Amino acid sequence: MLHFAPPRIAAPQVRVLNPADLQERERLCAWIEAHPQATAFHRLAWGEAVAAATGHDLLVLVAEAADGVMTGYLPLHAVHSPLFGRAMVSAGFAVDGGIIADDGASAQALADAAWQQCERYSTPTLELRGGMLPQDPGWTIKSSAHAGFAADLVADGADADRKQLEWIPRKQRAEVRKGLAREMTVRTGTSALDRQQHYAVYAESVRNLGTPVFPRALFEAVLDAFGEDADILTVLDDGVPVASVMSLYHRGTVMPYWGGGVWAARGLRANDVMYYALMNHARRRGCTRFDFGRSKVDSGAFAFKKNWGFEPAPLSYAVRNADGQPPRDVNPLSPKYRAQIALWQRLPLAVANRLGPWIAKGLG
Repeated sequence: MLHFAPPRIAAPQVRVLNPADLQERERLCAWIEAHPQATAFHRLAWGEAVAAATGHDLLVLVAEAADGVMTGYLPLHAVHSPLFGRAMVSAGFAVDGGIIADDGASAQALADAAWQQCERYSTPTLELRGGMLPQDPGWTIKSSAHAGFAADLVADGADADRKQLEWIPRKQRAEVRKGLAREMTVRTGTSALDRQQHYAVYAESVRNLGTPVFPRALFEAVLDAFGEDADILTVLDDGVPVASVMSLYHRGTVMPYWGGGVWAARGLRANDVMYYALMNHARRRGCTRFDFGRSKVDSGAFAFKKNWGFEPAPLSYAVRNADGQPPRDVNPLSPKYRAQIALWQRLPLAVANRLGPWIAKGLG
């Protein structure tokens, strides 16, 4: 977890950069590419895809020294929802994307400027996901709610698939073997068919969990924006898609980001086959690390990832709320949503898929 204290010297200047200016865009992209703490969610490709698919404004904040040298960056999405209220989020629909900067003064200046944008947009909540976290009294740091899971892949080479399977702990490895015994088909790509089948599987998966599905336009926009740095892996049983995941690739790391399976997937061990196949696919692409993403502490997904041999690492987020305003609650595990989740699980899939995107695009 990275912290910064209030600066003792004059803060750098912060401004809103216009990414439509090609010179400015090239300068920022080069800075992001060179910064060691930048994640896939700091890319302009992510921020612009989210904005295009959801209608949430993207604000690109940059900090600069007196000589004009860029020293920090923060992408913000102004999320608005009639159900969940308004919030400024960095970054929208991401598990990371907070402040990255060369020094504490730049980070503090970006945090202050982000709060000023909240006042401008009349958003009572500001959420910074990862990155450098402010420590002044106006902020609340949350470090116990979520954990990340990442580990190195085995080295590529002779018999690497077998070695990757043996890397998985014994009990989980047995589940993978049961799935492999069915000889299901694994396909990767970004074609129209890949996209259609992935969204259908993912939409059914989240309906079964009781949560609304994101707009299909969001998946399409991210795939288009990331190009070769994103793809879909789908597992088919007798030609029927039963599990599918959309993954992001960044600096030698694969992150399975939006994935799930239909009801039959559990019995088929299709999800187990899917993640094992993705490990091998990513390694052949040149990846050396597998980022299993974020999970709520003590959730089913948290236990599932531990069973695969991944050790949880606490994730820290910073939240600031306007005086007298309660924090925004969009956690699907919150007791206040228990009845709604139970109702959603019983909805016909066609109804859930029609209503879900309108609701989910306000989650941010």
